[in-house]
Amino acid sequence: MSIQRKRLNPEDSRAAAIQAARELLIEAGPQAVTLKAVAGRIGRTHANLLHHFGSAAGLQKALIASLAESVTAQIGEAVLRARAEGSDPREVVDLTFDAFDRGGGALASWMVLSGNEDALNPILEAIHRLVDKLGEGHDTADAPIQEQTLALVLTALGNALLGGPMAAALGLPRETAREIAAAQLRASIAAQRDTKTGA
Repeated sequence: MSIQRKRLNPEDSRAAAIQAARELLIEAGPQAVTLKAVAGRIGRTHANLLHHFGSAAGLQKALIASLAESVTAQIGEAVLRARAEGSDPREVVDLTFDAFDRGGGALASWMVLSGNEDALNPILEAIHRLVDKLGEGHDTADAPIQEQTLALVLTALGNALLGGPMAAALGLPRETAREIAAAQLRASIAAQRDTKTGA
């Protein structure tokens, strides 16, 4: 008995593979994101995925690019909301930390450590585009968005990799790193405001 496979156009086939790779990443970690595992999950062949991505590293890079685009879009919307409403930037912190906690941090670290150093390019490019967009119409001397972004991303990445064990070893609640990042972001925004108002 043969298995009937639904025919997908190349774009839909790539999207299905990236979604399956994202699920595998969350369920089992970066080492689980292989062409064979993804092909099995979506009912395609290893050769089909090779055609679309070229290699496992190509699939992983496409996954990182997809994660980076969706996360930076959400973070950008949250930043714009916080600016418009004057609300607490904790939502921005949580979105950033969640992105790294849900496999993004482990995948990026694993790819770099396994020699695929250009793996971070999609993340860095997406963050760069977001920072440029958020900086539009703002004097960068008065709005240190680059420094805020650097501190937040590095803290979120470190937390994704070591936050749980470090917090436990120090007898701190798991949320402590998020609270520290939110406090730093609030302080930076308040300093910005004070500079602008001359306070």
